[in-house]
Amino acid sequence: MAQLYFYYSAMNAGKSTTLLQSAHNYREQGMEVLLYTASIDNRFGAGLIKSRIGLAEAAEVYDGQTDFFVSVRDQLEQRSETDKRIACVLVDEAQFLTRNQVDELADVVDALSLPVLCFGLRTDFQGETFPGSARLLAVADKLNELKAVCDCGRKATMTIRLDEYGDAIAAGSQVEIGGNERYVSKCRQHHRELLRAAMERVGD
Repeated sequence: MAQLYFYYSAMNAGKSTTLLQSAHNYREQGMEVLLYTASIDNRFGAGLIKSRIGLAEAAEVYDGQTDFFVSVRDQLEQRSETDKRIACVLVDEAQFLTRNQVDELADVVDALSLPVLCFGLRTDFQGETFPGSARLLAVADKLNELKAVCDCGRKATMTIRLDEYGDAIAAGSQVEIGGNERYVSKCRQHHRELLRAAMERVGD
């Protein structure tokens, strides 16, 4: 039975690597997949999923106006009898999904009988859930945490945003695209300590 999966973590836990490995596993079995990534994250070029270990693959681009159910249904209908069967939908940067888009992906699972695997951050740099992640946590059939490591050696569950000097930032817009130069993964204790120190610097 098809299910909706949410693979979540802090930054640098291998989400994109796991997604691309999953796509490879399906193709090794003679099946095809649909890949989606957010248009807002164009660090590596529009429509490209790229992992830190060098794996990369082109993907369909989605934004806030994308109707996932219509997009997937149309691609299924356009395939000929000689095309490989689409067996799975994989969504990168799932924190950028809207609440409605998560429900559309649930409809892909329920009405089209396709498994959907979503990969994204659970929380932002302030420790608040993204709308897409919050909805996935509520409705996904399976939740899977991918592990990242804080520099203290404990499991990193949070992400902190850095300024150009490498200092933690406590305020700003929820969405700001960046990589290792902008974000680091921390355990809850060190995330809270860094946020408090950042707020104290602003208050000085």
